Amino acid sequence: MVTIKSEREIEKMRKAGKAAAECLTEMMKLVKAGVTPLEIDRACHEWTVSRGYIPAPLNYHGFPKSICISVNDVVCHGIPDKRAFKEGDIVNLDVTPIVEGFHGDTNATVCVGKVKPEVRKLVDATLVCLWEGIRQVKPGATLGDIGYAIQKYAEGAGYSVVLEYCGHGIGRGFHEDPSVSHVGRPGQGMKLREGMTFTIEPMINLGKRHVYVEDDDWTVRTKDGSVSAQFEHTVLVTPDGVEVLTLRKGETPVFPA
Repeated sequence: MVTIKSEREIEKMRKAGKAAAECLTEMMKLVKAGVTPLEIDRACHEWTVSRGYIPAPLNYHGFPKSICISVNDVVCHGIPDKRAFKEGDIVNLDVTPIVEGFHGDTNATVCVGKVKPEVRKLVDATLVCLWEGIRQVKPGATLGDIGYAIQKYAEGAGYSVVLEYCGHGIGRGFHEDPSVSHVGRPGQGMKLREGMTFTIEPMINLGKRHVYVEDDDWTVRTKDGSVSAQFEHTVLVTPDGVEVLTLRKGETPVFPA
């Protein structure tokens, strides 16, 4: 069931979103060659608990760490390990602090030093996909409008959209209704209503869309070994449009040139 947030709940979501944005900003600063995902996991855990927040990923259905870190061909749900980042890697950091009982969920893909031009273009295009989806959000629009905008841009640029993993409603629960697909048709699917909060988080592959889950039951990789990028924001449907609850300080929308 989709929950429509009250004014009090929306204020809680704003607090959680602000915390998520601040956490992600600090973790992004740590990504450089020679640093390990485990080091960032420790930093994320300390950042979160020192403020009285709870890291939602930790022990969520058995996930063992406080942050998801997905490198290169890992699409999502990467478990932090001790393999150091290298020049040319791309690294997705996905954080979700729980603040006063509400979840703030956001992620971003960071380039380690100089990456191949085609990989840089993928990362840039994935960020555009996120914002193309966000700008569809308003009362009366549909989930299909969001998915279509993302799919049209991604496939038009020659990339593929992962189908198995979606955005989701969020609030007191980490994953609530509705599921927010990153493909779709205009005018189809659930209509958006004021007070809905959900994530948009397109996963875009340089190669084909197909993925598989490793034996750890978490790590999702591209089947063809191509790199994958992702960006995520938590959004609120407002009376006349959208509010991005996890917007980082100084961050501005990125749309096609």
